[in-house]
Amino acid sequence: MATVRNLKIKTSTCKRIVKELHSYEKEVEREAAKTADMKEKGADPYDLKQQENVLAESRMMVPDCHKRLEGSLADLKATLAELEEANEKEGPEFEDARSTITEVEKLFQTTEA
Repeated sequence: MATVRNLKIKTSTCKRIVKELHSYEKEVEREAAKTADMKEKGADPYDLKQQENVLAESRMMVPDCHKRLEGSLADLKATLAELEEANEKEGPEFEDARSTITEVEKLFQTTEA
């Protein structure tokens, strides 16, 4: 049985994962720039290898975040649909959930294009 509390939790989960995704994308950019800078300056091969490992690890987190975001979006949609079937459609939690769904779907559209 879905409740308004569950809706709030699932909405917050989606928002948190979106923040994580943006954070990892920025981290990849930062680490890529740092790696390129180290290559230009002719850094120690060991240090360069370690930096490349850091960059690879950061890059692996982006698809993981996408997968988790897809799952939490599906959960949020299901909870919202279940509550709407129970004729609970009003309140700030519902507007917040709908806007979060729209935001996440736009994010997926821009990453696929």
